[in-house]
Amino acid sequence: MNADAADKLKHRKGIAKIKLVKKDGSPIKDAEVAVSQVKHKFLFGCGAFDSLPLANGELKENDKEKIEDRFEKFFDLFNYATIPFYWGRFEPEKGKPDTNRLKKASEWLVSKGCLVKGHPLCWHTVTAPWLLDMSNEDILKAQLSRIKREASDFKGLVNIWDVINEVVIMPIFNKYDNGITRICKELGRIRLVKEVFNEAKKANPEAVLLINDFNTSISYEILIEGCLEAGIPIDAIGIQSHMHQGYWGVEKTLEVLERFSHFNIPLHFTENTLLSGHLMPPEIEDLNDYQISDWPSTPDGEERQATEVVKHYKTLFSHPMVESITWWNFCDENAWLGAPAGLLREDNSCKPSYYELKKLIKDEWWTHQTRLVTSNTGEFEFTGFLGEYELIINDRKFHFNLDKNDISIEITV
Repeated sequence: MNADAADKLKHRKGIAKIKLVKKDGSPIKDAEVAVSQVKHKFLFGCGAFDSLPLANGELKENDKEKIEDRFEKFFDLFNYATIPFYWGRFEPEKGKPDTNRLKKASEWLVSKGCLVKGHPLCWHTVTAPWLLDMSNEDILKAQLSRIKREASDFKGLVNIWDVINEVVIMPIFNKYDNGITRICKELGRIRLVKEVFNEAKKANPEAVLLINDFNTSISYEILIEGCLEAGIPIDAIGIQSHMHQGYWGVEKTLEVLERFSHFNIPLHFTENTLLSGHLMPPEIEDLNDYQISDWPSTPDGEERQATEVVKHYKTLFSHPMVESITWWNFCDENAWLGAPAGLLREDNSCKPSYYELKKLIKDEWWTHQTRLVTSNTGEFEFTGFLGEYELIINDRKFHFNLDKNDISIEITV
């Protein structure tokens, strides 16, 4: 990494001053230690919807092997997983939520070292169809009960939530009638955001709560400003970048980062997509309107995707306000809109983008094993990427977190 690039990543690193002592408090002098990073603090994530059938034992043998292989590649790259809480699928019949299946998937992902995010608690799309039989007052009550239930039931397993999704368009959405657009029209955007955030915060005060949108125009900025003025506890701003019509480019990405970072709230790039096949025509306004039967990944497209993935991740990782990046579809199989948006092809083989991303996350942005010797006072110092570390001395292992720029730790060996 050149000096310029290293300087851009100063905020991603910290200095650890570690002192090793015996049980009697005396220093362990002139001892050789090995320090290795085992996990990033930064959240490198991906959609993990396939975890539901796998964790719940619902797959036939061949499919099970395929999904297990897929997740081996997943865990080799990511430490953060998004799972689906779309209300219309989670509770298609009132009073019969899919809690147990989602819990099993969450527990499995956590056991593999992932933080888990739930997506979303309130959204006008894929919402519960039975809301349409209710009055607006009862729809709001049902929505708040739903949030209380999920945020409480999954407390300790799912501590990050997209609380409300795509609010900018919510009250003017006119493709089909739905309960959430109805109440957003009546209450207004800010009042609805306040209601759902307050409910989520009450149910799980420790949770990280996001507002999330694909709209990166001034309309989203104005909405966020209004929400903050209303005292809404937004912990992170979610920004979607589904680039089916082509890569934003570094300049546009930096411009979006500049505008949304002035709120001084962490930014999460929640849904990232770059294609490895032909691009969606530019005249399509709603990405959902482009549905074709065959959308293959191509060799040229895969090379383009790999180049753009590197640029996109480097731009985001170098910005101090960005705390997470979530790739949306890990594999082309069952990808959103049938687009070749995965890092894996349909047969699970890795595209160049997978290998390029792995080089960044596990090589360029990773602190590899470092051997050091303690001083006369039992101390040593090292600089590394923020995250979890393993320290080995005399075949004994210890773990510590380098979670801020400068830490001092004493370890009793």
